[in-house]
Amino acid sequence: MPFDLTDLRLLLAIAATGSLSKAAATFPVAVSAASNRLRLLEERCGLMLFTRMADGMQLTPSGRLVLEGARNVLGEAQKLQETLQQLVGEQRITLRLAASTVSNSTLLPAILGPFLADYPEVDLQLMEHKSVDVLRVVLANECEIGVYDGILPSGGVVSLPFRTERLVMLVPADHPLAGREQLRLIDALGYAFICLPSARPMQRFVEELAMNLAMPLKVRVRAPSFEAIAQLVAQRAGVAMLPETAAVRAEQELPVRRVALAETWATLELRLCFRDWERLSSHGRQLISFLSGRQFNAAVLGKRHEG
Repeated sequence: MPFDLTDLRLLLAIAATGSLSKAAATFPVAVSAASNRLRLLEERCGLMLFTRMADGMQLTPSGRLVLEGARNVLGEAQKLQETLQQLVGEQRITLRLAASTVSNSTLLPAILGPFLADYPEVDLQLMEHKSVDVLRVVLANECEIGVYDGILPSGGVVSLPFRTERLVMLVPADHPLAGREQLRLIDALGYAFICLPSARPMQRFVEELAMNLAMPLKVRVRAPSFEAIAQLVAQRAGVAMLPETAAVRAEQELPVRRVALAETWATLELRLCFRDWERLSSHGRQLISFLSGRQFNAAVLGKRHEG
């Protein structure tokens, strides 16, 4: 059944104003032309979409259903127009991704390059938060996508598996702890620590763990990155807790050793989260599919969310 977007826009205008003449004025087009277009649309549909009355026009029950479909079609057409503008460089899209320190500093930089290369029109803002705050900013619509520690309850968001990461201790190669296969955090708390700045979410997490053990960290140096921390550990300035991904890189390049942590909290089951698949931009959906390595649709994600 042929129709065009102008037919649908006219349908919405008449429904909004309750008047053919007022609707025609919003285009603008002659009332006779608008009336003719509506008549032809109704003939092609085989339906009466409006009841004509002396004081205006009112949607029929069939018209209300058609109107709902028209809104959906026009909404998707607008999204397509925006996508085309973005692809030809006429419009840029900004995606906001909130993640924990571990994800932001180790996992995401290593995997986001191909996505950004495929979508040069995208500007990506990476924001660092504690996992509980990642969920908060996603729920508050301050961020489209989040990466958080899956141990937390995720009510109100759609949650998908992302990666597993482990926290380990990094020590100098000749350190007394270097020969251990694994240890508990309390075993390391007697030594000086090389730490991130105190404001970083992961550092707050580590210091809270130590306080819970009634043995505050002996902070010797605060360094700005995992790479800087590893350099200082290699120079015997202290020990450190790092994500295993960063520790493995350091172990390959420096005289350091990683030692597993025995506590269950040291294993992070990281997950992706977002509020609503339908409300995500097309680029946001592409980023979710890219990070998860899977293609999704609204029906599947709705069931997953409900479950």
